[in-house]
Amino acid sequence: MSKNWTDITLALAGVFQSATLVDQIAKTGYLPTEAQQTLIQSLFVTSPDDTIAVYGGSPANLEVGLKAIIDTLATQRHQSHGDILRYVLGLQHLQKKLQGRQDMLKVISNRIQQTSHQAEHFGPCHENVMASLADIYTETISTFKFRIQVMGDFSYLQQNRIANQVRALLFAGVRSATHWRQVGGTRFQMILQRKRIAQEAERLLHAIRAQA
Repeated sequence: MSKNWTDITLALAGVFQSATLVDQIAKTGYLPTEAQQTLIQSLFVTSPDDTIAVYGGSPANLEVGLKAIIDTLATQRHQSHGDILRYVLGLQHLQKKLQGRQDMLKVISNRIQQTSHQAEHFGPCHENVMASLADIYTETISTFKFRIQVMGDFSYLQQNRIANQVRALLFAGVRSATHWRQVGGTRFQMILQRKRIAQEAERLLHAIRAQA
């Protein structure tokens, strides 16, 4: 069975976008609103028709993640993206541990459903919604022995609002990693077929810019 490289790359872009935004807010205190909203909304998409439906129906919503794939997998700039790659690998590892915990998955599903009503009322990126998502992450995924250590400016990371955003984005990254595995993504691809993935990311970016 042939791989659907478009689906694999889009879902992986979701993971990279989460990692990139975590890195950005931890070091600068700033996030691009649309890129964040795409990821947070993906948490509430439980029965998508296809991969891109997870991300609002447009590859343009994953532009940050697609660029990060190219910078990390296709160029020699990967060393400057060391924290981002570490977060990506960590999110994939957490997802693998989570998929074996049906009890935890059920809790997450129930609480996401509850939080979705909150998101409909306030908006997906409202501080109350982000706090709820952060709580879900803290009380479930964050209880694993393996935890992602976020590096950044302590003056930002000690702020409750930013800490909640970081946890919500990590949560969204695990969700994207789940979809990535569902469409055929593997860790070996990032080593042995990274050029193929980067080429697909470049193709998607060219298509986005052609439509702009």
